Amino acid sequence: MSVFTTVTADELRDWLKNYSIGHLVSLEGIPAGIENTNYFVDTSHGRYVLTVFEKLTRTELPFYVHLMAHLARHGIPCPAPIADRDNEYLGTIHGKPAMLATRLAGRSQMEPGPAHCAAIGNMLATMHVAGQSYNRRFDNPRGYAWWVDTAPRLLDFLPADERALLESEIAFQRAARDDGLCRELPHGVVHADLFRDNVLMDGERVGGVIDFYFAGDDYLLFDLAVTLNDWCSDAAGELDPAKADAMLRAYHAERPLSDAEHRAWPAMMRGAALRFWMSRLYDFHMPRDGAMVHKHDPARFRDVLRARIRAGDTLPWR
Repeated sequence: MSVFTTVTADELRDWLKNYSIGHLVSLEGIPAGIENTNYFVDTSHGRYVLTVFEKLTRTELPFYVHLMAHLARHGIPCPAPIADRDNEYLGTIHGKPAMLATRLAGRSQMEPGPAHCAAIGNMLATMHVAGQSYNRRFDNPRGYAWWVDTAPRLLDFLPADERALLESEIAFQRAARDDGLCRELPHGVVHADLFRDNVLMDGERVGGVIDFYFAGDDYLLFDLAVTLNDWCSDAAGELDPAKADAMLRAYHAERPLSDAEHRAWPAMMRGAALRFWMSRLYDFHMPRDGAMVHKHDPARFRDVLRARIRAGDTLPWR
């Protein structure tokens, strides 16, 4: 969502000639996020978002693009890709894959209450159920295999206490999987990045779910843990009991959680915190150049991970 690739109004007017969405009215860069270039695009026919993909290849992109189209058809309020006159979702701008999608109503709620957390818990469960009928497969690009591969590359950037934390948590996650803790967990398409800034709220209703470009196949429980860690943690990384309870109850009402998922929950919460601590370390210490780049503070999820370790096997349900 940062602007790495500059697109001018004249360039976009020429590009839009292959679409049936009217003429360009306005173009505005979106200065948030770290992966793709995004612009708000208003035309005489409607409001859209232009995404220029900076890392994902044309071979990888059909998984994400068709996932959004699939979920939109199943009633999930997510961006619906717009086909051009050749009935293709993907075009090319400055030699990079690019796509137009519908712009959704609402705005991010960065200080959610229990009602917001309940709404997103219900939406996430509904999305997981809808995703079960999606027939394309793609492993979570920043799932467990990425953690194991990337951790050694980060160690030299860390002070001794954080190096020890990273090494011990990788060992813990490996042991959990070796012990079969995850063997019976439901698996499927996950958003994997359903943070507050990737949800548009319309009051206490979910107006839109955006930024599916970390989606992939993983444990559904991992997706719930990622979401809850962001939406329901306080400034110190500790869980807010009322928010966590609201999200979990709303999720469970739509997709009941199994006994295996209850047993795996503490380890999955730690894994979700580890993933984003590592991602933010990676993006902070090995950034790409961009005209408008927003970096997230790695300390946030370091603190969340430490809080989940302190919590031990405590479950915020049952």
